[in-house]
Amino acid sequence: MASFTQAAIKEAFLKLLNQRPLNQITIKDIVEDCGINRNSFYYHFEDLPALVEELVAEQVQALLQKHPTVSSVEECADAVIELVMENRRAVYHIYHSLSRDVFERHLMDGCGSIVSTYLKTEFAGKPIDPADLDALIRLHKCACFGSVIDWLNGGMKDDIADYFRRVCALQKSGLEHLEH
Repeated sequence: MASFTQAAIKEAFLKLLNQRPLNQITIKDIVEDCGINRNSFYYHFEDLPALVEELVAEQVQALLQKHPTVSSVEECADAVIELVMENRRAVYHIYHSLSRDVFERHLMDGCGSIVSTYLKTEFAGKPIDPADLDALIRLHKCACFGSVIDWLNGGMKDDIADYFRRVCALQKSGLEHLEH
């Protein structure tokens, strides 16, 4: 019963977060939406920031479990975009709230895990200095994270999937595409 109530709280919160900004959501709104009392909420979560933390961490963990292997840079980008796009408005509302740091921390961890999985597979059995592999992981993790943050700061207007595909194409073929 406890996990059912906890899931109902998260579902109600996510629904509300897809409708309005975080600072316009109260615990009262959540408990009314899922038909429980305030004490039940506080049994599962200390406060709204604790709920945000758990929800974001859970979403990133689910993404990583869904993509245990990654075979291309495009697949890395697609996985991160998938995380953001599933609840686009909720992500936007969390990003533009006092809980922004929670989102950023988990996004960076998710980008790092996805990129690390890909690069370690790509370079498996090849002679590469571990420090060089770590540098590549860090570079691509930060590029992925920075691109998503830049997109969020721009109001999520552009098609970020197209952007990542273009970046991947440019990386594969070098700058020869720019000469056309």
